[in-house]
Amino acid sequence: MAMVKELKMTQEIGNNNNSMMVMMYDKVKAVVGESAVVVFSSSDCCMCHVAKRLLFSLGVGPTVIELDSDKGSAEIQAVLYQLSGEHHPLPAIFVGGKFLGGIESLMASHINGSLVPLLKEAGALWL
Repeated sequence: MAMVKELKMTQEIGNNNNSMMVMMYDKVKAVVGESAVVVFSSSDCCMCHVAKRLLFSLGVGPTVIELDSDKGSAEIQAVLYQLSGEHHPLPAIFVGGKFLGGIESLMASHINGSLVPLLKEAGALWL
């Protein structure tokens, strides 16, 4: 079964920098809550392209946020880094409002057969 993580902020609010992180976290949480599947991506990232192509090939129409064209993208990437714990947090894939992970988690879920049920549960697939 695919592992998904609840969106939780791990740092306490203290200074302006943390306040900005909390504001961006809230922005990410709002976007993620509006769609069954959300992919934070960069148009020049080959693994982001692979993730989007896989989802489209399964019949999913994810909400795609291209961070290279989004104002405040550095702050959003910092939030995604906090969630993923990886050096390069893109692509960041959310299913049903929860953080699925990056390309490795997406591909592993697809290969082990847990991705389609997860997408159905989130309302991204009806078949």
